[in-house]
Amino acid sequence: MLDIQKIRADFPILSQTVNGKPLVYFDNGATSQKPQVVIDAEVKYYNEINANIHRGVHTLSQLATDAYEVARGKVKDHINAKFAHEVLFTSGTTHGINLVANGFASILKPGDEVVVSSLEHHSNIVPWQMLCEKTGAVLKVIPIDENGELIISEFDALLSDKTKIVTVNHISNALGVINPIQYIIDRAHAVGAAVLIDGAQAVPHLKPDVQELDCDFYAFSGHKMCGPTGTGILYGKETWLNKLPPYQGGGEMIKEVTFEKTTYADLPHKFEAGTPNIAGGIVLGTAIDYLNEIGFDKIHEYENELLEHATKRLNEIEGIRIYGNTKNKASVVSFNIDGIHPYDIGSIIDKLGIAVRTGHHCAQPIMNFFCIPGTIRASFSFYNTKEEIDAMVDAVKKAQTMLS
Repeated sequence: MLDIQKIRADFPILSQTVNGKPLVYFDNGATSQKPQVVIDAEVKYYNEINANIHRGVHTLSQLATDAYEVARGKVKDHINAKFAHEVLFTSGTTHGINLVANGFASILKPGDEVVVSSLEHHSNIVPWQMLCEKTGAVLKVIPIDENGELIISEFDALLSDKTKIVTVNHISNALGVINPIQYIIDRAHAVGAAVLIDGAQAVPHLKPDVQELDCDFYAFSGHKMCGPTGTGILYGKETWLNKLPPYQGGGEMIKEVTFEKTTYADLPHKFEAGTPNIAGGIVLGTAIDYLNEIGFDKIHEYENELLEHATKRLNEIEGIRIYGNTKNKASVVSFNIDGIHPYDIGSIIDKLGIAVRTGHHCAQPIMNFFCIPGTIRASFSFYNTKEEIDAMVDAVKKAQTMLS
C-alpha cells in the first residue's frame, strides 16, 4: 500500500488553495505535478554545475556531461532499451514524432501507406498528414467503436505490403483507453512495417519494455511523469536510427564540417543538434528515480482504485455519459452531463478548487465521432485521493444544479 499522505507531502503545490478552496488537481493527463526532489535537482544543477556539455575540457562541463549521460542511462534502463545510444533526448513527444516523420520523408514514395488510429492526439496525426502531402503517401485510419476501442479487424484489413509505418498511442489521452499495442506491433511487423508508439500518456502509469514490445520507436514526454517541461525521449532501434537522416543540422550533430561536405556524428548525437535542455534531461532522470522508488506496480494498483471509485461515484449523477467504457483503461474519466457544455462545468468547479480539463483534448476526431464539442476529463495520479474524487463529484452535482 502507498502512504498517500507521505507522498502528497512530497508535492508542495498540492498544499495550496485555489479560489479559497483546497486544490484538487485532476489535470494530470495534461501535465503532472513535481515532487520537491525534482525541484531541488533543477536548482542544484544551476547552482553547482551549470555548463554546456560534450564540448568542454573544464571541470563544470565534464560534470554536466557526466550527469546528462547518467540520466540517459537511467532512461535506457527504465524502458529496457538495448543500447544507451538508442535513447534520444527531445523536447517532448511531439518533437520525437516529428523527428521520425521527417526521417520517413526520405523513405516513402507515392502510394506507400501510413496507418494511424482514430484515437490519436493531434501530435500523432498532423506530422503524418504533412508527411503524406510531401511524399504522396496515403494516410489510413483505424476506426473506433462506441466504447472508444480500436476495431482491430479493421486494422487487420488496412495492412498490406504498402504499409510502411503504423503509429498509435499506447494510451488515449482523451479517453484513457489502453490500446492492444503488442498485437498491433506484431501484425505490422508481419507485413514489414515499422511501428511508432506514442507513450506520452502511458509512462506516468507503467514501465514500457521496448525490447519486449519490439516496437521500432517509442516517444514520450518528461513533464507527464513528474519531470520538467520541455523534456522528452525518443527511443529508436539502432538499425532505424542509423537509417534515418538527421532531423536538424547544427552543432553537436556533426563529425566534420567543410564547405564541400559534412559528415554526421554517431548515435545519439546525430539527432541532438544544438545545446539541449541540459538541466531538464538530468532532472528527468531524478523523476524516473522517484517513480521507481515508489514502484509502478503500486502506482498501477492504486490508480486503478481511484478509477473504479471515480467511475462509480460519477455514475450516480443523472444524465452523465462516460466515454471510453472499457475495462482496459488508465486512470482517466472523460464525461459529459446531458444538456450542459463541458466548459461550463469546468468553469464552475474551478471556482471550487477542482482542476479538470475541458475541450477536445487535442483529439478532435474522437469528439467528431461522438458528435460532441468536447468532454470534461478528470485524470488521476498516484498522489490523488478518493476524498478528492468525492469533492469533485459534489462540485459537478452543484454545477449541474446551477446550470439546469
